Amino acid sequence: MGNAAAGAVVMEGLRASVAGLDALFLEDAGLEGAAPDVDVLERKSEVRLQRLAVWARLEAQIAAGKALDAAEFAEFQEAMTPPEATGSERAFVEMSTTAEVAGVLTLSSGAADALIGGSRKICAMPLVWGALATGSMSWRHAVIVADEADCLAPDGTEALVAHFFDPGAPHRARGSAPGDLVPSQFRRKVRSWRERSYPDSVQERHSRRVADRRMEYRPDADGMAWINLHLPGDTACAIWNKTTAIARGLQGPDETRTLSQLRPDVAAALLLGAHTGTADPARSDDGQEPGNTAGSHGTGTHGTGTHGTGIQGTDPYAVDLSKIPAPRADVLVTVPLFTLMGTTDEPADLDGYGPIPAAMARQLVANGTSSFYRVLVDPRNGAPLEIGRTSYRLTEAMKRWIRMRDGHCTFPGCTNPSTDNDTDHLTAWHHHGTTGVSNLAQLCPRHHRLKHNSGWTPTPATTTEPPGWTSPAGRHYPAQHPDPQPPHWPPGLLTGQTALPGGTPGGSVLPSAGTPGGSALLSGGTPSGSALPSSRSDGMTGTPADDTELSPLEAVLTEILVA
Repeated sequence: MGNAAAGAVVMEGLRASVAGLDALFLEDAGLEGAAPDVDVLERKSEVRLQRLAVWARLEAQIAAGKALDAAEFAEFQEAMTPPEATGSERAFVEMSTTAEVAGVLTLSSGAADALIGGSRKICAMPLVWGALATGSMSWRHAVIVADEADCLAPDGTEALVAHFFDPGAPHRARGSAPGDLVPSQFRRKVRSWRERSYPDSVQERHSRRVADRRMEYRPDADGMAWINLHLPGDTACAIWNKTTAIARGLQGPDETRTLSQLRPDVAAALLLGAHTGTADPARSDDGQEPGNTAGSHGTGTHGTGTHGTGIQGTDPYAVDLSKIPAPRADVLVTVPLFTLMGTTDEPADLDGYGPIPAAMARQLVANGTSSFYRVLVDPRNGAPLEIGRTSYRLTEAMKRWIRMRDGHCTFPGCTNPSTDNDTDHLTAWHHHGTTGVSNLAQLCPRHHRLKHNSGWTPTPATTTEPPGWTSPAGRHYPAQHPDPQPPHWPPGLLTGQTALPGGTPGGSVLPSAGTPGGSALLSGGTPSGSALPSSRSDGMTGTPADDTELSPLEAVLTEILVA
């Protein structure tokens, strides 16, 4: 699309939006003399929502026009620069261009530079700019695409844009359109696709960014300040979860602080060490002592204020860590199996954070960090494999994993959400049932009681599928089958060139050709549904019960799964 045509698209959209607003304003004015049977307030409320939607569309269309003009202005300035200009002369032209835009829009130089840079990237992606020009998504959404595609080669950028914006793309993104997601959700979706589709760049970029880790201190108004930590994702996630777990342990009938208030108090106690006294029972909800209108920081028993010394005194923010049971925040690390083996570098997923480099995931698993639980991903279909637990009691990580597999109550027709469900042993523990994933499922409280007080019987679950159900009348209701996306296979495996750990040649474990539906057969003709280690009676994953000799790949997988 040429520049003139692009400008025409923007103007056409603006005119349509303004006409829509005009009609809504006229309708609103006409409601003053509406007939008695018209609910004026209800209709006026609806008109406001409709106008808000049009205002949002107008904002996006205006942003598209600004981006087009900013990008073209920068291009024109470059075009007018003499070809023989030196590097320093070109730098001054760029500075002057930024200053001109900053002056027109009353922006700082940094903001103007960011606007020009983002505008040029977005205008270079016609599908993204077109979505902005039609008002189907916001400027923030467009900037997210530009940011996340910045590290990709041109063909990678083209693939990313096509995946999310080209209706004719063969593997277009499913679910909500970009503009129907809040920006943070859209960024995570784009980033997850990028990291999974182009994993080679993840570790390289992470290695560069680790060097940028830092702590920042920024004074704020009203005697407050900010402390920011820029850390590797796994470390930051562990800090957040531990702080949250301790804060939850502090909550009780006598604790007036909210969870949001307790987190920084816990963090301060952990960092300052001595700041572990008991909180003042006379503390008010705002943290001040009764009668102290100046706050509690002005004086202290040692002359520097209670925060400055960590002395208990009457500190309203103190945390007594000695009285709190040592909590543990269980976090899932979902790792593609070949990533854990080191034969691919496909990113893993850290619960609560998102994609992490393969090396970071392998390190978390190798170090045996107690608060991180691995969830291996089946290389054939992308489904999670067993975590492996032998006790009756479930960790929070296992409960989360079951919720991830089932999605909701597994009883036929029930859609009760995961957060309100129980994790139930399908075969009762006292009837020799195991605490393995294949013997666990979600049930809402109502259907949990029904299971134990009627003839409704669950059929066996698997590591990848929830149970089905058989009714007292003998009718069978199958499980709802998940549809996970298969992970990457190591390059060369299908041609027998990839060596697995321990020198095992990939050629000895090739999926046989011609297997329908993608359910490949591993060596020896074993169906892929049973090629991996089966679920043992103790809830762990292990070797099959018979003495069938395992293929080299099966032996490697077995070793990993039972480790």
